[in-house]
Amino acid sequence: MISDHVEQYLESLRPKREGLIKEMELYAIENHVPIMEQTSLDVMLQILTFLKPERILEIGAAIGYSAIRMAETLPETVIITVERDEIRYKEAVENIERAGYSDRITVLFGDAFELADELKQYGPYQALFIDAAKGQYQRFFDEFFTVLEVQGIVLSDNILFRGMVAEEEVEEKRFKSMVKKLRRYNEFLISHPELDTTIYPVGDGLAVSQRRNS
Repeated sequence: MISDHVEQYLESLRPKREGLIKEMELYAIENHVPIMEQTSLDVMLQILTFLKPERILEIGAAIGYSAIRMAETLPETVIITVERDEIRYKEAVENIERAGYSDRITVLFGDAFELADELKQYGPYQALFIDAAKGQYQRFFDEFFTVLEVQGIVLSDNILFRGMVAEEEVEEKRFKSMVKKLRRYNEFLISHPELDTTIYPVGDGLAVSQRRNS
């Protein structure tokens, strides 16, 4: 995990973000909306730039921040995203419209599992980005891996969860079950016979898993 002073240094080097993007970042801080940390977002966007996916499936739109950043970076890419919180869904739709990406970002309202058939109809995908309920990562993977093309990638955010996955004993009881599930998911990704996985200790942890040819 990157220390705060290193993150502050990296932030000082990044191009200044303005307009809607900065507004969304401030809104997320003020309203405790979880959006992707900048360092892990930088890594993800660079990887996606190399891959140039035609379609990305994002599980967990929140207010549309990461979808907008992906659309901004990948001008030829279509993004399908889903959000089950109605307030955040409406905010995501509004933000995406303001950003001018409604033609390339489709937001569905509801539970990803209940909308699985509809989400799969938009596929196949070259990238699957999982950034929703952390205790459900394995289920999200199992449900949507089938519509990921060969050589496509699975991006799993918050995979180290504040460093707790590396602790022998999790002190906060409310996180114990979730941390156990994340540990199992990390082990699953690393040992999966169809994946090459690297876990990057950036932001809150980012796992990048590429689907092999065979």
